[in-house]
Amino acid sequence: MTEQKYGDVSVALNEFVAQVEIHRPPHNFFDVALIRNLADAFNALDADPACRAIVLSAEGKSFCAGANFAQRSFGSTAGSDSPASGNPLYSEGVRLFACKKPVVAAIQGAAIGGGLGLALVADFRVASPEARFAANFVKIGIHPGFGLTHTLPRLIGQQRANLMFYTGRRITGEEALAWGLADILVEPARLREAATGLAKEIAENAPLAVLSTRATMRRGLAEAVKAQTDLEFVEQNWLSKTEDHREGVKAVAERRPGQFAGK
Repeated sequence: MTEQKYGDVSVALNEFVAQVEIHRPPHNFFDVALIRNLADAFNALDADPACRAIVLSAEGKSFCAGANFAQRSFGSTAGSDSPASGNPLYSEGVRLFACKKPVVAAIQGAAIGGGLGLALVADFRVASPEARFAANFVKIGIHPGFGLTHTLPRLIGQQRANLMFYTGRRITGEEALAWGLADILVEPARLREAATGLAKEIAENAPLAVLSTRATMRRGLAEAVKAQTDLEFVEQNWLSKTEDHREGVKAVAERRPGQFAGK
């Protein structure tokens, strides 16, 4: 087994399957550094013929609870009217979608906001029943991001994506399985085992054929995410300056519903 560290991301490669794990417990909030570290790890695995499939997991009670809005406003990550090509967070995120190797995500607890966007980088999601999926951007007065306005309807359909976007509601593991947002549902104790089992099943096949098929099935995905994050970032930028966004961030920090004025 070979092991490597990329900041808060660890990589362990064994029998053609790489275990890529995020280490920011308990909620694994993301920032530019974390997404860059993940992209660097994925790029290295793309270049390693000993890797045929990747399991993406996280230490702690949540897979990724998004950005930590209790500490800072989204506006601090925007700050200009330029497209996402000038936003390092989304530039690094697009690198993840350009990964060549199949990815299986193990989802426990929260996959919320940008954390949901990160889960949708993967080809497959193995979840536990208590997993919660949410595109809760409207609850903090901001536009969806991380390419979700492309990836979520691509996966579950326009109407269900709209339902998640407009309400910000949390989807349970059982609902996620029924909607196709999750592919396998297992008890928490078996989450890593089931995700690794699926990755091994993929890795047992002819690797060039798997890569070729995956490239066809995901053709244009990274480019579409890039174009969509450009649009998302423009909308997020002006919304980050509104009173509603400031109220939403404050409400999250105070663990209460937001009181929005439409300003």
